[in-house]
Amino acid sequence: MNVNRRLELTNRIAATAFVIGGSLFCLGALLAQAHVGGPRLAGAVFLAGGVFFTTGGYTSVLLAANGHGGAWRWWSFEPRRLDWASAFVLFVGTLYFGISLLAALIGDLTTAQEHRLVWSPEVIGCVLFLVSGHLALLQLRRQSQRGEDSGIDWWIAVVNQLGSALFMVAAIAAFVRPSTGDELAVGIANWGTFAGAACFAAAGVIQEFDRP
Repeated sequence: MNVNRRLELTNRIAATAFVIGGSLFCLGALLAQAHVGGPRLAGAVFLAGGVFFTTGGYTSVLLAANGHGGAWRWWSFEPRRLDWASAFVLFVGTLYFGISLLAALIGDLTTAQEHRLVWSPEVIGCVLFLVSGHLALLQLRRQSQRGEDSGIDWWIAVVNQLGSALFMVAAIAAFVRPSTGDELAVGIANWGTFAGAACFAAAGVIQEFDRP
């Protein structure tokens, strides 16, 4: 299989992973908001969605590593390239999300453990998502200044960035008060997660039509 075919297949895998991951996060948020199946069911759905998000993150790195021709590479280190840096930061962000989701699924944590193992990695992941989106938009602006056609990449980047901002709102609302053990705003946390995940799923659908 030549590089162009591999890029098309990798893009399709990345897009589909974000669609499925975002959809599972939407489902998890709805289950949590409706108190269906208890926190373990919602946590399991979130963790499954996190696996797909991480898959999408890694395949995004593959797209950036191989988007400029040459022999196919399964990894690269090119921090000076904005497209690679954006994809790499996104991938690392999904790993932090995975830590948070796994810890939340285990459950029975003290408030201090919630802050250290669930909330802190989630916030770090959200920050990395926002940084990734900023780098992607900066790269697209530079391409536009050079007269290069960015196609639908602008839409993908903007919708993803909106989703990242909504995830951050949800993460802040999910902070557990040390005095009571309750979240700051459960409804905002759940609906913010739902809306942010819906943005990532929508961006994944748009990416299905992209041609790397």
